[in-house]
Amino acid sequence: MENWILSFMNDYGYIGIFLLIALENIFPPIPSEVILTFAGFMTTTSKLTISGAIAVSTLGSVAGAAALYGVGRLLDVERLERIVDRWGRFLRLSKKDLHKADAWFDKYGVWTVFFCRLVPLVRSLISIPAGMSRMKFPLFILLTTAGTLIWNTILVNAGALLGSSWNDIARYMDVFSNVVYVLLAGAALYFGAKFVKKRI
Repeated sequence: MENWILSFMNDYGYIGIFLLIALENIFPPIPSEVILTFAGFMTTTSKLTISGAIAVSTLGSVAGAAALYGVGRLLDVERLERIVDRWGRFLRLSKKDLHKADAWFDKYGVWTVFFCRLVPLVRSLISIPAGMSRMKFPLFILLTTAGTLIWNTILVNAGALLGSSWNDIARYMDVFSNVVYVLLAGAALYFGAKFVKKRI
């Protein structure tokens, strides 16, 4: 996949960066670390500029995030309540659980959306609960843009700084991503076990 990504970016420049980053937000397995650091490297070998790469990658990120926010809006609490009414006894979920989760996001969602933009995998998926909780769209876009701008600026500049060694930062980020995945899996198991224990 990596070779295809690099070839696509070489062929389409800014448009390629925009499209790949938008897809990365919708399909998290596409590595933004590779896209952004290579985009940074391209600014040293082509007519692309650092500010241009940051701008189009941020626009792509926001476009992808907005699409997932829309998915979250379709999966609103009312629709989930109907699912819980039908399947809740098998999932060991109640409407009360849904409302607790929704209230938590209403309380902490603003900061969650911003900070999760700096965490691999979660940075894409956080858009769905934001839509589900009906977070105000302008606020969602503002926080998404701010968090994404920081992430993109760091990685594009790192790619430009390292030049032909741009892939080094992508490898380090890959290790960081794997650590995050392990921590997320551990947290999911912990809270899942805690939840089941409460329900028994």
